[in-house]
Amino acid sequence: MKNYEAVLFDFDGVLVDSEPVHFGCWQEILSPYRITLEWDYYEQNCIGVSDRAMIATLVPLAEVPVEFEEIYAQYPRKKALFRERMLEKPAVYEPTIELVRSLGHYKRAVVTSSGRSEVEPILEKLGLLPHLDTTVYGGDVERLKPAPDPYLRAASLLGITRALVVEDSEAGIASGQAAGFDVVRIADARDVAELVRGALR
Repeated sequence: MKNYEAVLFDFDGVLVDSEPVHFGCWQEILSPYRITLEWDYYEQNCIGVSDRAMIATLVPLAEVPVEFEEIYAQYPRKKALFRERMLEKPAVYEPTIELVRSLGHYKRAVVTSSGRSEVEPILEKLGLLPHLDTTVYGGDVERLKPAPDPYLRAASLLGITRALVVEDSEAGIASGQAAGFDVVRIADARDVAELVRGALR
């Protein structure tokens, strides 16, 4: 048995298969600015990074010049759109929910770069909040992933030094490793339960 004290889950792409939903929301938001967002570009450049950093990479792609702040002003609408779609039809796999509920002998946390207003209502709808010992959202730290700050904050809140991090993005993996933790790499959200149970054996 590995001597972990906690399991720290990323949210998007790990607990929920939400990246396609984020992608669709951003496509809708960006369309009036004549910015074409393709999945391959989104997957390589936009997953796991802050929304400000993402928008900064997208501004130069506009067919007609547009200012960063003009697009960033649409961010609240994007968050509301995402929350609405996810609450209507959560993109989640039941084995993952069962996994989180079953890990009561470990401390459990969600560590995400997304905002509280996007994530917490979904965690509540899925019945996961009572099974989490803490949460770290994008607004809770000065530096987001790939900096170690989000995972270090979670460890501090939990009072632990040995954790297993569950991540899907390169930025998230780098963040967990920089914090000094082992990381389970998730390529497909359907595999979370199997891979985490294997890592904990």
